[in-house]
Amino acid sequence: MPQKKNPDIPELLRGKTGRVNGNLVALLTVMKGLPLAYNKDMQEDKEGVFDSVKTAILSLQVLEEMIADMTVNVEEMAKACMIGHLSATDLADYLVKEVGLPFRDAYHITGDAVNLAEEKGLDISELSLEDLQSIDERIGEDVVVLLDNRASMNARTSEGGTATVRTLEQVESIKKWLDKRITPI
Repeated sequence: MPQKKNPDIPELLRGKTGRVNGNLVALLTVMKGLPLAYNKDMQEDKEGVFDSVKTAILSLQVLEEMIADMTVNVEEMAKACMIGHLSATDLADYLVKEVGLPFRDAYHITGDAVNLAEEKGLDISELSLEDLQSIDERIGEDVVVLLDNRASMNARTSEGGTATVRTLEQVESIKKWLDKRITPI
């Protein structure tokens, strides 16, 4: 229908994971039943493996075409990040690392901050220092920078993390992999 705004291709590709995962479970079940020697039931491993490889390759090809034609609406994505209190964990981490609270206490203070943000119709990253200190006076002004969603994203610098530098590394890795990819079955 013309009014439909759902992203069909990603939804359909996400649905493919059920089939591929089902093939994996079937293969693992066959393998689990094997004793130490080869048996006839091993012939059941081929169909799922070939189907999964074919599905993965075709899905990647479709995804490549979708991404090539895709336009990212940065403003809308930034707005979407203001829903769900994405940086709440950063507040709890701050309370543990910088203030020295046990996690159970930091968890409750963070919950109070989320509740206050909800009451005000804000995201936790939009709370003022005064708002945060009204919950716990030990919260310092340095926390405001940590709660910014972009700062929160860039704080995850471990391999595979969300930091921009790590994301760019993943993009380069995928580009190299795509350049070497195998031809479809």
